[in-house]
Amino acid sequence: MSIEKKVVEITNHTYQPKHEILSKSQAEEILKKYNTKPSQLPYIMINDKGIVDLDVRPGDIIKITRKSATAGESVYYRYVVEA
Repeated sequence: MSIEKKVVEITNHTYQPKHEILSKSQAEEILKKYNTKPSQLPYIMINDKGIVDLDVRPGDIIKITRKSATAGESVYYRYVVEA
């Protein structure tokens, strides 16, 4: 009897929200809009399964777009930190 390891590509899953890296200018615009510093945003670990396929570095800001039953779409921002 052999045991095979099942691999699920989480970034292509139906329920996985879209993750994208903001450019420096986009990040500055968001920080200015919300009058905040990057370190005041919620954190996301660099090894998070949702961003593992992106070329992220600590200090990047990630935009997460989720489908919402009430709002249609909701956007969240996360600050990338070391694990």
